Order: sequence, then C-alpha cells, then structure tokens
Amino acid sequence: MYAFGKPVDMRKGLDALSAIVTTYQGRDPLSGDMYLFVARNRKRAKVLLWDGTGLCLYAKRLERGCFAPLWARARTVGRDTAVAMTMSELSLFLEGSKLIGKQSLSPPPFLLGKRRQKARA
Repeated sequence: MYAFGKPVDMRKGLDALSAIVTTYQGRDPLSGDMYLFVARNRKRAKVLLWDGTGLCLYAKRLERGCFAPLWARARTVGRDTAVAMTMSELSLFLEGSKLIGKQSLSPPPFLLGKRRQKARA
C-alpha cells in the first residue's frame, strides 16, 4: 500500500492516476498494490486498486475535518514520492484518524533471516 507523497487534483480519473503511479513512483498500477491519493485541502481521497480483472477507483469525501497530511512524511528519492503504509494505517487514515503521520502505528516487520545471521556471528 503506497500513498502518493504530494497533493493530487481529485478531478483525475483512472488513467491519470495510473500515470502518476508509473511516472512518479516507478511502480506498476496493475501489480495488485493499492495507491492512495489525497487532495490539497485534505477533504477528499482516492484509492486506486487492481483487483485482477480491472482497475478500481474508490473515493471518499470527509464532511467534517480533514485527512492527515501524508506529504509531510514523504521522502522523495529520485522520482519516487511514495509513503508506504500498512492496511491498518490505511483504514485509520480513511476513518480520519489524527494519529496517521505522527507516530508509527505498525511494528517493524519480523525478519527471520537477519536474526539467523546475528545468531551465527
């Protein structure tokens, strides 16, 4: 799950958002990953998803409050302006949680291979 690290014009549709994923993130929109886009005023968000048969576009507009500013924690590396998120972070983001972006909400991934290497050394 990746969030685009810059505000996006919410008038964009499937093709334009797919082009953003390909051009700026260097990723394939047909990979099965989810891509989140947020408007500059943070009242609207869209999620682009390939479900195996076609591209889906989900949209949400908040009636009160605004979404967290994901671009505040985006790190631009070359063309990549993505913010990696877990599904639980996406769920909290879409619910309008204020915790997103302020602290890590998911534990670091468990890496069995690195633990084995440390034990051998």
